[in-house]
Amino acid sequence: MPRRERRCVRSGRSRGINTGMPTPPIIIIKKKGGHGGHHGGAWKVAYADFVTAMMALFIVLWLMNSSQKIQVAVSGYFKDPNGTATKVGSSMTGSGQNLPLKKKEDMAQLKEQLEKSIQSMNDLDKLNKNIEITVTAEGLRIELLESAKGTFFDSGSATLNKTGQEMVALLAVELGKVPNHLSIEGHTDAKPFSGKRSYSNWELSADRANAARRLMQQSGLRPDQVSQVRGFADQRLRNLKDALDPSNRRISIIVQYFSSNADEAESPGGDTKEWGEGKPLAIGAKAESEKHR
Repeated sequence: MPRRERRCVRSGRSRGINTGMPTPPIIIIKKKGGHGGHHGGAWKVAYADFVTAMMALFIVLWLMNSSQKIQVAVSGYFKDPNGTATKVGSSMTGSGQNLPLKKKEDMAQLKEQLEKSIQSMNDLDKLNKNIEITVTAEGLRIELLESAKGTFFDSGSATLNKTGQEMVALLAVELGKVPNHLSIEGHTDAKPFSGKRSYSNWELSADRANAARRLMQQSGLRPDQVSQVRGFADQRLRNLKDALDPSNRRISIIVQYFSSNADEAESPGGDTKEWGEGKPLAIGAKAESEKHR
C-alpha cells in the first residue's frame, strides 16, 4: 500500500471515520457479596431435624429408666390429656414424684419428715410439748397446742406471735410439696371470751384458723390447697376432764387422704374418737388469768 493511503487510513481512525471493522462488545462483570452462595438455607432444616430427633431419643431413654408410675402417667397423658392429672404431678414449690398420700404408711413418712424439719428449729425444747402429729382416720393431724402463757398466739388475740409465725411458715413449706388438700381448724377452751359483747369463742377460733391459713398460703401452700377453714370454739375439747386446760386452745391442720372419687374421700372432721382422749400437755389452767387464750 502506498504511503499516502496508509496515512489516510491512520488519520481516518484518529478522526472516528468508520473503517468497516466490527467494534468488540463491552462486558461488565459484577461480583455479589455474602457467604450464602450455592448453599442456601437447606442446612438449617437438616440441623433442626437432627436436634428434634436427638430430643426424642433423650425422652425415650428417660422414660425407659423412670418408674412404672411415671411411665403409666405419660402413656395415659397421650391417650387422654385431661384424665390422668391425678396420677403424677409436681407443685409450684417443687418437682418430681409428688404422689398422692393415700395410705397411712405414706402419712407416716410425711410425719417423720415434718418432725425432722421441726427439730431444725431453734428453742425446740420449748415446743416439743406443744406440737403433736398423729395419723388418724381422716389424715395426718398436726396440732399446735397452746400453753398457759400462750405459745403461738398472743393472749386473747387472733394474731400469731413470732414463734407461731415461724412454725406455721415451716409447715407451709413442707405441706406445699404434697398434692393433698388441707383443712384448718381453730379451737378454744370453755372459758367465755372477755371483751366485746359481739365477739365470742366462735369468732376467736375461726379468726385464728384464718390467720394460720393466710400465713400458710403466703409461705408455700397453693391457693387451692386449703379446702376448709373452721372454728369450733369449745365444742371439741381435747381434755374433757378439764374444760379450761390450755391444750384445749389449739390450731389443727389436717392433711386429708387423697381420693379421686368424692364418695371414697374421708369426710373432714369425721374422726371423732380422738376428741377428749388426749392427755393434757400443760397443767394449771385453772390458775391462769382471765385473758388466757
